[in-house]
Amino acid sequence: MGNYSMSNLINLVGHLPSAGVIIVDEKNRVLLQLRTDNNKWSIPGGAMVLGETTEEAAKREVFEETNLVVEELSLFNVYSGEEQHWIYPDGNEVYFISIVYITNRFSGTVKVDGIEGKELKFFDINNLPKEITPCNKPILSDLKNRLVHNF
Repeated sequence: MGNYSMSNLINLVGHLPSAGVIIVDEKNRVLLQLRTDNNKWSIPGGAMVLGETTEEAAKREVFEETNLVVEELSLFNVYSGEEQHWIYPDGNEVYFISIVYITNRFSGTVKVDGIEGKELKFFDINNLPKEITPCNKPILSDLKNRLVHNF
């Protein structure tokens, strides 16, 4: 395939597989992180690395971004298309194929990584912050509908 940097490969391919986790606490609140790159809230998650399963990527990203260990992941949904368009701060433009899991099984103490996120907070699904990362809006909308019917 030649000598492509990650950014060249992303621009060449255009689609980037990612995995994230909706973490729900005992009060049916969802954990969101305030991202440093766009100053908006999103679920923990990120791009998969070569050879990783989606579950491994989801667990790794959650741990890196929140210091939490998640267990018993259930597939929530897969998101793709225009709603998953993202432009990185360096100008790289991608369309995520987002594999999203949900769990209420987690352990550890919430700790902000300070790199990708600057705040972590559990929110009531009916009282989410206004500034949501655009590609997370359909995820959180689906979550709101699902929590009404108990996931």
